[in-house]
Amino acid sequence: MLRLVQLIHEADGRLVAMVEEPSLRPLAKWRSIYELAQEAIRGGSKIADVVAAHTFLSPLEYDAVYDGRSPWRLLPPIDHPQEPGRCLVTGTGLTHKASAENRNTMHVNTGQPAAASAVSEKLTDSMKMYRIGLEGGRPAEGRVGAAPEWFYKGCGAILKTHGEPLAVPNYAEDGGDEAEIAGAYLIGPDSTLYRIGLMQGNEFSDHITESKNYLYLAPSKLRHCAIGPELIVGADFIDIPGRITIQRGGDVVWQANIASGESAMCHSLANLEHHHFKYAAHRRPGDVHVHFFGADHFSFRDRVRLDDGDVMEVSFQDFGRPLRNPLAIDRSPPALVTARAL
Repeated sequence: MLRLVQLIHEADGRLVAMVEEPSLRPLAKWRSIYELAQEAIRGGSKIADVVAAHTFLSPLEYDAVYDGRSPWRLLPPIDHPQEPGRCLVTGTGLTHKASAENRNTMHVNTGQPAAASAVSEKLTDSMKMYRIGLEGGRPAEGRVGAAPEWFYKGCGAILKTHGEPLAVPNYAEDGGDEAEIAGAYLIGPDSTLYRIGLMQGNEFSDHITESKNYLYLAPSKLRHCAIGPELIVGADFIDIPGRITIQRGGDVVWQANIASGESAMCHSLANLEHHHFKYAAHRRPGDVHVHFFGADHFSFRDRVRLDDGDVMEVSFQDFGRPLRNPLAIDRSPPALVTARAL
């Protein structure tokens, strides 16, 4: 597997670097993974082969960059460097059994989650969707399976990277962790879909808003999200164990083991990709896509309410260094947004 990061320097601009612990080896030629992927597409090559054939600049100390002690800062490991609006951030839900149980609990117990044993035997729409995936989400190779739940989070402007705060806006009810794996994609000049790689993510949602009524799922997703710090090229998506931790004042207040990959899901990766990219509007040449594949567990399920300054840490095995983001709550009074007639 190839581990890549994107960096930026106030004076020297952007770089792409390969991770070779404990160092980062900047690539001499490309200023973004977007440009690197485009060259691989033009040459009909794999990204790893393109990287191996080119030269590197002097190495950087990864610890200093990761800890924020270097003039080089981490960027999200994929973006559209010229037009953030041409990076679409989306996801699929109810892909993991635990996620369906989490949602089912919120539907039945409005406002606050409760123990799974307290859930009514009557199937909610969420459990029905999960069962649809269980029955048809893993079709035979070359066949189309059942469609998953799909949601929109925003454009590339909402992407944050390691160390950056995830904001709870003043109109929001809450902000909570959702540790997931996300895919990075680029649409080629002939509308062909290319998967660049996979990365750790914190999809970050407003679970209190969602728990009021599951039809509020859409606005509950319109928040920041974090990816990185590394993009993994050639990663296996079969069995990916991980861990999510919430820290407050240096102390761990909640933690859980999590699981992702096809072995923990009711949908195959190929089926999720088909149902997102079957829409022609999602295959515009030159567009970037960040697509989240669903969460296994999150702190809201266990009645944990995050506070300003809490740090969410996401770590999946073989996906590079942990992704850490503090929570930042905007407590200013909301202002009415009005339209000006023309």
